[in-house]
Amino acid sequence: MTAQDHPPESPPPGKAVALGPGLRRIVAPNPSAMTLWGTNTYLLGDRDIAVIDPGPDRPAHLRAILDALAPGQRITHILVTHAHLDHSPLARQLAAATGAPVMAYGAAKAGRSAVMERLAEEGLAGGGEGVDAGFAPDLTLADGAIVEGAGWRLEALHTPGHFGNHLCFAWGDTLFTGDLVMGWATSLVSPPDGDLTDFMASCERLARRDWAVLHPGHGAPVTEPRARIDWLIAHRRSREAQILAALAEAPGSAEDLARRIYVETPPALLPAAARNVFAHLVDLTGRGAVRPERTLAAKDIFHAL
Repeated sequence: MTAQDHPPESPPPGKAVALGPGLRRIVAPNPSAMTLWGTNTYLLGDRDIAVIDPGPDRPAHLRAILDALAPGQRITHILVTHAHLDHSPLARQLAAATGAPVMAYGAAKAGRSAVMERLAEEGLAGGGEGVDAGFAPDLTLADGAIVEGAGWRLEALHTPGHFGNHLCFAWGDTLFTGDLVMGWATSLVSPPDGDLTDFMASCERLARRDWAVLHPGHGAPVTEPRARIDWLIAHRRSREAQILAALAEAPGSAEDLARRIYVETPPALLPAAARNVFAHLVDLTGRGAVRPERTLAAKDIFHAL
């Protein structure tokens, strides 16, 4: 987080707030250290309504979404950025209530790289928000797919990194970024669900387009998109440099490196730091910059090359 990115005052949950013509936001009642004030559910359109990220399985949030519909409005599309428990579970109940199809890149395991699939098969479990393991959309959206309703048009962008089946949705020069890019915090990248190689590629892809504003899955709109994306890339490159410098001094596991690098981090947060370091080690191994002694695993000892 940078100085200009301190989160603003929390908005009231359950209230549809206009963000601009044809766009409203409802905050789900699930605040936490991982979600800030809660999950942002977006309602796009004036007649045919697209719901982006219906959010967690909370009956009050379902009622808030349905109550936000004005006379003549109907929910025609339910779009999910990714299958984390704070973004996708309410999709099925909302579909049952409205008849709208659930649309996403794929099921919870879709979009994983071969490396992450192997780590998962070897028993590595993800950390963070938790996976909506049973999630499956009614309709899948390939990269570049177009979704349209009365008065709006969205382009689906497959942007893995935070999660394998992660999509961003472009509405002209406005981008709904899910958990890939947020203004109040860096995105969690926790293998095998998160893949740092994919994360960097997704950020670099977004940096090649000019965006007016980003609407993230949590927190306030990002009004300086290029600066924020550039900062996220630079932040990850800086962490990578720290890891390589530590390995140049002595080999180490992800946990050992986390203790050496995150010297001011409370002990309770070191496991999360170690997962972040391991995400970098997987990426660096794939690029031939480091190597594990035996196998690609968080507890193995890594060496600089």
